[in-house]
Amino acid sequence: MGTIDGLDLGTFGVWTFDFEEQPAAQMRESIQELEGQGWRAFWIPELLGREALTHAGYLLSCTEQMHIINGIAQIWSREARWTYGAGLLLADAYPNRHVLGLGFGGPRPGTKPMAAMIKYLDELDAAETPNPMPKAPMHRILAAYGPKMIELARDRSAGAHVYHANVAHTAQTREILGPDAFLGVEHAVLFESDPGKAREIARKHLHTYLNAKYNIAKFRRLGYSEEELTNGGSDRFVDDLVFWGDLDTIAEKLHAHVEAGADHVGVQVIGIEPGRSAMPYWRMLGDALLRPLPSGRP
Repeated sequence: MGTIDGLDLGTFGVWTFDFEEQPAAQMRESIQELEGQGWRAFWIPELLGREALTHAGYLLSCTEQMHIINGIAQIWSREARWTYGAGLLLADAYPNRHVLGLGFGGPRPGTKPMAAMIKYLDELDAAETPNPMPKAPMHRILAAYGPKMIELARDRSAGAHVYHANVAHTAQTREILGPDAFLGVEHAVLFESDPGKAREIARKHLHTYLNAKYNIAKFRRLGYSEEELTNGGSDRFVDDLVFWGDLDTIAEKLHAHVEAGADHVGVQVIGIEPGRSAMPYWRMLGDALLRPLPSGRP
């Protein structure tokens, strides 16, 4: 479990926006502590200002074995030739530790996601460079949700990365990918056992995603009714998209993705107050997830 192109990411990894708010020195301390805890994979988005490949390069330079995965590098942020050059440099400097996760990164007027991604991949594959070629390959995956993009991820990359989906979708994605392609899913978790408080915090987290038409369409395809996606989302919707409760409850729910066919689960801790660190929760999660369960599950 947890392998992509033969790279051992572990079954669970850290997926976080937290580093957007940390200065470089604190990022270095945080990523080194996480590596010391035994985490093998660290997922970073590209949304709030940190450029994806510079960010990945810095985190790789701070660690010795940690795999850094872009989840995602937006195809609109740089031309394919610059992505190609940056990816090759990271593959050369940090062999088999960087995974280039590419994604559409939201709608663009007049542009279809599939057409844009295919064009970008074609440009990547056709790119030439006078720079030295690395001995280790450049590894890539695609952000995918719908069947056609999942098929593209299977055919044109090592596999798929799925953000904000339920366990049933993980099973559906595995069917499309087949047994060999990598499937990494992100899932948000919240350490709060009071149902009212937990759902209030979860709804704040999901609010942005319920105010974009393409996300609403995505959730409708997951099987949620129009009513379930209004007023902050139904309890069923919220509970499926954010796993909340105590440590044992959260760990059990995360393993459901693995049982449904995920190779790897990127865990996003939410509900952290401004100025506070999520590190105590990563320590707890590390103790629970980075060791085999008594039942023998991964």
